[in-house]
Amino acid sequence: MKRPNIFLTTLVIAAFILAACGPQETQAPATEAPTEAPATEMPATEMPATEAPATEAPATAEATITPTLGPPPGDVSFFSTQFIPVEEAAKFRAILADGGNYDFSGSEEGPLISLVLAGAETGQGQVDVVGALHGTYPSITDAMINMTDVVDDLSADREFNQAYLETGLLGTEDYLYYVPWIQATYIMAAHKDALEFLPAGADVNALTWEQFGEWCQTLLDETGGPKCGVPHAGLFHRFLEGFLWPSYTGGMVTKFKSQEAADMLEWARDSLWPTIHPQSISYDFMQEPLQSGEVWVAFDHVARLIEAFNSDPENFVAFPAPAGPAGRGYMPVIAGLGIPNDAPNPEAAVALIDYLTQPETQARILSELAFFPVVSGVDTSNLPAGVALEAAAVEATVNADDALPALLPVGLGPRGGEINDIFKAAFNRVVIDGEDVTTVLEEEAATLQALMDETGAPCWAPDPPSEGPCQVE
Repeated sequence: MKRPNIFLTTLVIAAFILAACGPQETQAPATEAPTEAPATEMPATEMPATEAPATEAPATAEATITPTLGPPPGDVSFFSTQFIPVEEAAKFRAILADGGNYDFSGSEEGPLISLVLAGAETGQGQVDVVGALHGTYPSITDAMINMTDVVDDLSADREFNQAYLETGLLGTEDYLYYVPWIQATYIMAAHKDALEFLPAGADVNALTWEQFGEWCQTLLDETGGPKCGVPHAGLFHRFLEGFLWPSYTGGMVTKFKSQEAADMLEWARDSLWPTIHPQSISYDFMQEPLQSGEVWVAFDHVARLIEAFNSDPENFVAFPAPAGPAGRGYMPVIAGLGIPNDAPNPEAAVALIDYLTQPETQARILSELAFFPVVSGVDTSNLPAGVALEAAAVEATVNADDALPALLPVGLGPRGGEINDIFKAAFNRVVIDGEDVTTVLEEEAATLQALMDETGAPCWAPDPPSEGPCQVE
């Protein structure tokens, strides 16, 4: 693989992922709590609307796979945890249609892992191309072909971001499990009217969480109602895993029940949550309450904020999430494209990956779906104003002096959704239900440790690498 130039300095995350992404033992399919499809985390959409991953985005009717006797109609059967929400899927299908006859199916992570592993076991594969977050691949390593030669061929007329290529190695020297596809993260958004209520001396691009809480309190006091919101019904678990916990503790799993975590939850209960709009409990995407004016300040995946920025770029600002005592925690989301060993149509699968990683296609995905490119040479001169705002906020996030990358959970396989439930349960029980913080953290930490032990998942950044299952300290 050739060493390419880094694209726009956005989300350079190889060092963080390489520290935590050694190949994991393939896990048996499970039915418990499948991982959401990210954002669109990101995810996966981790973004906006998929992680089902936002795409990490919540599951829709389209997000469950029903195995058939053979591959779906179409030259290539493409199963993806990204772009699951209906509007995103429609836009993405339109992009695919210009490249060939590609059958696109949205799926949550758990069912997709099960489908790929079932094909590997029976020799009757139904999947030509897998589109999934980085953290999905350690569970299907034995079922995937080496994409090194594919990337070498594609690199003849495009330059992949070297950092993202290295993440696809999963800690190996020369076995590339996926070709980089798209990347994203989470940011903050605010209506410009909210800026006059910032705490004295505060820089919106370098806020602390305490300043954010003060800002929300002032907005509540001065406007007569809560004006800050979070997507509690959406990708809120990423807010906890990638932002609050790392910013206050410097870790995710290892520091889950630390004193710093307890202090953070007590602050959220006593100072932050009372200032949060009560409808946050039902918010999935934050762009709608921002556009309606119900909320003036919000956190979400870039893909789930883009409509607000695009609809009124003159009156919204985008900026990094706040920092805590341990740093400015943030969650980079990288998704890749892989081909199973038993793909029914591997040559056409390569053609699809070729199409999706061409600079022109990457530019369309950026412009229409707000997922960022993984190759150089992408024309950004005519980006929608809202996408340009987000790009600046992403760059400010990853280049911050106190930036603390926190990866999507790795190595949990079909049980990835369980860690999300644990973080949300800890927050909800303490902050919303008022339970004792020490009791809650001890109980949820025991559940978290059991998950690590049963899956064998080692630590990932920002936690230091571990030899065996990650340990809650």
